[in-house]
Amino acid sequence: MSRNMVKTFVLLAALGGLFVLVGGLIASRAGALVGLAMGLLVVGGSYWFSAGLAVRAARARRVTAAEDPRLAAIVTGLTTRAGLPMPELYVAPSNQPNAFATGRNPRHAAVCVTKGALDLLDDDELRGVLAHELSHVANRDILIASIAAAIAMALTLVARMAMWGTLLGGGRGRRGNPIGLLAMALLAPLAALVVQMAISRSRELEADRSGADLLGTGEPLARALTKIDTTARAVPMHVDPAHATAYIVNPLTGRRVAFAQLFATHPPTAERVARLHAETDRLHQVS
Repeated sequence: MSRNMVKTFVLLAALGGLFVLVGGLIASRAGALVGLAMGLLVVGGSYWFSAGLAVRAARARRVTAAEDPRLAAIVTGLTTRAGLPMPELYVAPSNQPNAFATGRNPRHAAVCVTKGALDLLDDDELRGVLAHELSHVANRDILIASIAAAIAMALTLVARMAMWGTLLGGGRGRRGNPIGLLAMALLAPLAALVVQMAISRSRELEADRSGADLLGTGEPLARALTKIDTTARAVPMHVDPAHATAYIVNPLTGRRVAFAQLFATHPPTAERVARLHAETDRLHQVS
């Protein structure tokens, strides 16, 4: 949904919703429509330039095959097997092991791993992580995230129009319950956000499955996820929460947040590992 937020759909939805909210406050229906148009432009621009935005947010540096032959060799092998174009390769300076992929389509993709991941993971585990990230590219998850953001903005527009239409629509509207109207205006975008997060979790599970299928086993990725999750709880990473959905494991895992499960952007690692073990058993049975 990612690129690290690659334009993580949570960020895109928040930006679009802000335009609608501000436009509605300024000029009611007409302003909300203008705000929606502006929000869609921002979402479209974020999608189009998603790769650059994501790697800059991670402070990542592009590397060549000569600079990092290990990373290049693993990605080359995976893209050849998957029939994908070679993505641009980036390394982020963070000591927390993590990774993300971004790009609006396979021809305009980037894969980024942190220094911590290169140091911690062995070749098989790194291959599992990169198979997962390339699956995001192949599945065009960034496009799905952008559509989810547009839906969230549409819900925000409907809520704003309903509230202002009731408040300004005559005597009957003026007798409406202002607390109820405000609650509707706030809860509609919140509901859209929760749906988006559910979409993000399902995308992670699908990328896990696709990555395991690409390798013929889920065991390397299962081991990598366990290592990354454990280390992420001890090694902080300074990431805007809006960007966290792009990473293979939530980089904010170590933070204590109220209602963390409700707003979790990733499935529990234990669930992902169990699914990968089951996928490995299935692949062995059909091979």
